[in-house]
Amino acid sequence: MRFSELFTKTRKDTPSDEVSKNAQLLIRAGFISKEMAGVYSYLPLGLRVFNNIVEIIRQEMNAIGGQEIFMTALQRPEVWKASQRWDDEAISVWFKTKLANGKEIGLATTHEEPLTDLMRQFISSYKDLPAYPYQFQTKFRNELRSKSGIMRGREFIMKDLYSFSKDRAEHDEFYELAKQAYGKVFDRIGIGEDTFVTFASGGSFSKFSHEFQTLTEAGEDTIYLSRDKKLAINKEVYNDEVLAELGLDKDELEEVRAAEVGNIFTLGTKFSDALNLVYTDENGIKQPVFMGSYGIGPGRTMGVVVEKYADDRGMIWPEAIAPFKVHLVRIGDDGEVVKQAEDLYEKLNSAGVEALYDDRNARPGEMLGDADLMGIPNRAVVSDKSLKAGGVEFKLRRAQDIEIIPVEQFVKKITNK
Repeated sequence: MRFSELFTKTRKDTPSDEVSKNAQLLIRAGFISKEMAGVYSYLPLGLRVFNNIVEIIRQEMNAIGGQEIFMTALQRPEVWKASQRWDDEAISVWFKTKLANGKEIGLATTHEEPLTDLMRQFISSYKDLPAYPYQFQTKFRNELRSKSGIMRGREFIMKDLYSFSKDRAEHDEFYELAKQAYGKVFDRIGIGEDTFVTFASGGSFSKFSHEFQTLTEAGEDTIYLSRDKKLAINKEVYNDEVLAELGLDKDELEEVRAAEVGNIFTLGTKFSDALNLVYTDENGIKQPVFMGSYGIGPGRTMGVVVEKYADDRGMIWPEAIAPFKVHLVRIGDDGEVVKQAEDLYEKLNSAGVEALYDDRNARPGEMLGDADLMGIPNRAVVSDKSLKAGGVEFKLRRAQDIEIIPVEQFVKKITNK
C-alpha cells in the first residue's frame, strides 16, 4: 500500500475524551475511529491487524476440530427465557429493541442459548458427538462504563467456540486441547511469554474456569502469579483452600495487574437441560449433551498488545499481527532516490513482503514520526544520504540501531526474516 493512497491520516493531538493508551494511539495513528463511548470503527490499518489476529485464532481452532459458523446478532426471547436469562436481572447488559410489529428482540451478549437451540437440529445420537462449532461474531453489551478503549467495548467481535460432548470425560479431553490451543494462539500473536493460565471462578458450572491473563498495568484484574509454574490465581478465588488444592505456596506468588484476553468454561448440562438438547446413547437411553464455552476477544487482544508494547513514540506491533511487515520511507524527490525507492517497493511486492510505502513529499521528521507512531516492526529508509552510504537504512521499531544494507541484500534479509 502506498501512503499517498491511504485515505486515513495520522494526528498529533491526543483525543481529549480517551483515557486509555490503546485508544489514544490507535486513533492518532488512524487505525480506528471512535463512534461513541465503547464503540469503534476499524480503519484499513487497524482492520489488517485485527484480521491477522483473527486468522491466527481461526487456524488454531480449526486444528483442534473447530468448525466455523456465523450466527445472528438479533435474538428472539424464547430461547433466553428457557434458560431464565432474558430478564435484565439475570443479564444486566442487555440491549433490547422492538420490531415494527411490536415484538421484543435482543442484541446478543453471548450465544450459548441460540447455539444450543440450533444444535437440536443436528444432534440426536451419540454418533453426532462431539461437535465444536465456533464463530467470530459481534456482541453487544450495555456496559455502565467504557473507558478502556478497544479492551472493553459496548459493541465488539468475539471468537466463541462451544463444545458439545457425550459426557464429562469427553469434554475434559477437549477442554485440555483448547487450553493448549489458546497457549499457541497467544504465543503466535506475540504475548505468550507474559500470558498465564489463571484459575478463576467457575460460577455455577464448575469449581474453576480458566482465564488467560496478560501482564499489563492497564489490566482490570489482580492476579497472584507463580512465574516458575506459569500459573496464576485470580483475586476473586484467592484463598488458602485454593492454594492448597493447586499446590501453590503463598510466598512464591506475586501480586500483579493483568488483562484477560481469553477464557474457557465448563458449562455442563445447564443449557442442554434448559433447551432439551439430548442424544440417544449406545444403550438407547436419552442423555443431556455436556457443553463447554471458549472465548477470545480479537479486538481486546489487539488493545492489550498496544498497552503492553507501546513506548513514548507510538505503537510496536509483533511481526505476526503487524499491518505490514515493512514501513518503507522515501525521503526526498531526487530522481535516483525515487527510482531506488520505487524499485525496492516492487522487489518487496514480488517477494511477497507486504510493505507500507510512504511516498509522500513530506518533511522527514513527519514521515519518521508517523513510522514510529504506527509501529510497523521493520523500517527501511531510502534517501540521498542512505544511497551515498551504500543502500537502505534499516531499523527495527523496537531498537535504536540503524544499519545500512545494500538494496538486494535488504530484500533477501527481510524475506528470510
